[in-house]
Amino acid sequence: MQPLASGFLLTRASTSSSQGVVNEFWVKGEQQRYRLLTAPEPVVFFVEASQQDHLAGLLKAFRYQLKPLGLTTFDHQAVIGLYFHSGYQANQAAKLLQGANIAVYESDIKAPDRYLMERFIQGGMQFTGNFQAKNGYVEVTNAQLKSSPFEPNFKTVSLDIECSEKGVLYSIGLYADWGEWVLMVGEREATATHGSEDVPAFVHWYEHETALLQGFISWLNHYDPDIIIGWAVVGFDMRLLIKRAIACGLSPEFGRAGSTARWRDSQQGAGFMDLSGRVVIDGIDALKVATYQFDSFSLEFVAQALLGQGKAADDVDNRMAEINHNFARNKVALAKYNLQDCKLVWDIFEHTHLLAFLQQRTQLTGLELERSGGSVAAFTNLYLPKVHRAGYVAPNLPADGGLASPGGYVMESAPGLYQDVLVLDYKSLYPSIIRTFKIDPVGLIEGLKQPEHAIPGFLDAMFSRETHFLPDIIHQLWQARDQAKQQQDSAASQAIKIIMNSFYGVLGSGGCRFYDTRLASSITLRGHDIMKQSKAWIEEQGYQVIYGDTDSTFVWLNQATTAEQANQIGQDLAQLINQNWQQKLAQEYDLTCHLEMEFETHYHTFFMPTIRGTDKGSKKRYAGLTGYGDQEKLVFKGLETVRSDWTPLAKQFQVTLYQRIFANEDPSEFIREWVESTRRGERDADLIYKKRLRQSLNSYTKNIPPHARAAMLADDKNRSLGKPLRYQRKGSIEYLMTLSGPQPMEYISSLIDYDHYVDKQIKPIADAILPAIGLDFDAIVDDQLGLF
Repeated sequence: MQPLASGFLLTRASTSSSQGVVNEFWVKGEQQRYRLLTAPEPVVFFVEASQQDHLAGLLKAFRYQLKPLGLTTFDHQAVIGLYFHSGYQANQAAKLLQGANIAVYESDIKAPDRYLMERFIQGGMQFTGNFQAKNGYVEVTNAQLKSSPFEPNFKTVSLDIECSEKGVLYSIGLYADWGEWVLMVGEREATATHGSEDVPAFVHWYEHETALLQGFISWLNHYDPDIIIGWAVVGFDMRLLIKRAIACGLSPEFGRAGSTARWRDSQQGAGFMDLSGRVVIDGIDALKVATYQFDSFSLEFVAQALLGQGKAADDVDNRMAEINHNFARNKVALAKYNLQDCKLVWDIFEHTHLLAFLQQRTQLTGLELERSGGSVAAFTNLYLPKVHRAGYVAPNLPADGGLASPGGYVMESAPGLYQDVLVLDYKSLYPSIIRTFKIDPVGLIEGLKQPEHAIPGFLDAMFSRETHFLPDIIHQLWQARDQAKQQQDSAASQAIKIIMNSFYGVLGSGGCRFYDTRLASSITLRGHDIMKQSKAWIEEQGYQVIYGDTDSTFVWLNQATTAEQANQIGQDLAQLINQNWQQKLAQEYDLTCHLEMEFETHYHTFFMPTIRGTDKGSKKRYAGLTGYGDQEKLVFKGLETVRSDWTPLAKQFQVTLYQRIFANEDPSEFIREWVESTRRGERDADLIYKKRLRQSLNSYTKNIPPHARAAMLADDKNRSLGKPLRYQRKGSIEYLMTLSGPQPMEYISSLIDYDHYVDKQIKPIADAILPAIGLDFDAIVDDQLGLF
């Protein structure tokens, strides 16, 4: 044995041996990469002890061991453990027992995941074992691991490929802050004769596709990156590299230690990649995990939105034709285009701190760096080991998929135009409720055993005051987030916020093994009571609550105030509510209160619209003006200006209209001028609709929406011209409404229908707010009205 070494987990896998399952962990250390191989261990799952007599006959073809354990199910049934020497045998045995209607517990936990979670290893670790230097890494056999903090310094590269329509590779681009390369099929001399500019040093030439792939494998072995990033890099680039290597008669040795990358197609249309020692992270998935939202997740759109720059192409919408042309006649231009895509992805990751965010998520939950989604897996990683230590095995998923739990509290709004509205907001309301009322899966089971000493929840739930884990997990995450905020570590703060807020959804999801409708309902319905009580306390102070939504309360002061006075009232109300909760919970439940109301915003002008066509107040839709002078800001929530399905014409109109009304200006002349200039064709550039196709084009069969009709017209025209079909598999479409209906921007053949834009884009926005100031849109724009 050697002294402890430290590192950060890259990949995990397992293989079966005659003695049991060997877990393989690739780890990035301070200077080295390590391949850790644990001693063989059996694979375990659990069945109720009452089923023991049935096992021998059912499992006579299997080699296994049976052990009695001091564990029970959540229904307090004693369980026994069944131990197998291979994962395959364990899986087959579990399926056989389930087919015989015998409940099997935790059979879906993979061996390396169980090994890590039971040791609370979340990225960072220390390890010992038998160390042996290999070519480019250190192999550690009989490895023993334990959790330990470690800050890795990953070696990362951005990858992008260019290919023909049939998937034949043209080039492979690679970019990092330590170098740039484009591996290109072709010859330097032949390229120069086609009039290309001087060939950059980053272009490396290969005679044919097979040589290109061999060069890529050599590049990986030489530069040895830990992380490969890209755009759709797993499902497109890496998948195609694997398939083309096999087609060329090569072994796709893209992993470490000469390991082969494997691709497995799935019935859902996606697929899975196995790669040892290197992590491949898709920028699209990573941004979604970090809660970024865009109208389109194309690289061009996201790069323009975040960086203000895009692809190195003259015709971004017809890239395939340009790629084919440049491969045949200007390979240097193609190389620059390829490298620019790599650099855009790199810059997006840098701009958004995505790798730091994903690393923080791993350190907090144990999730793989590249994992998309994973809220349920994160909860399981943190919670399952604690369940075992409390004497339980985890339950199975609900057979019926689970019942829906009540949503957040949304009160009826009082529509109108107001002066001086305050927004009071509960800080992380649902996590606070979990902490305060000890809401917890094991706590529920324990609380029901001794209800006389428990904390009441909803739907007859009772929660133990002593035995619980989730409130402590939330507390630790809360402290970590406060520390991250103090250190201005935005990536860590965001990661923690997402994790904390996901736990309510996990407990209410039928996809989580700890689902129980009493858990989620005890959170949301408690939130309803908290919001109602807060409203009552505020109105006792003489103010009116005009709206409430999940954790936010909107308070109309209904009196003339200065900005300083309004801010002081907001602070005083938040302090009053917090004091009231502390007293109420201590007196009625003997609980320490973790609820915290904060004064968030003062809108000196605020508008709450009605539901269109009614006099009933809307929900989750409002606008308000905050700040003064240079700090003045117009905020829209749920209205047209923040929705992607409205045109730039409508968005610009709404912003300017509200600015004028909030400034107490008569908007009549502005409205007339806006309508007239629209009809004169002066705003045609702002009339373009842009909308995503959320399903394949042939899926639109009944009640076909305008954007799908425009896409069908575009591809019908493309087909007749022999051009590629652009809209068959989702994507985005830009179109105009014409006198002949919706037409794609590529093929406008009719006059614009200006009446549509006035009636469907401008008028609804004006009609929402004008009645609040005693005006009417039709009266304003009707030219004849001025004659009488």
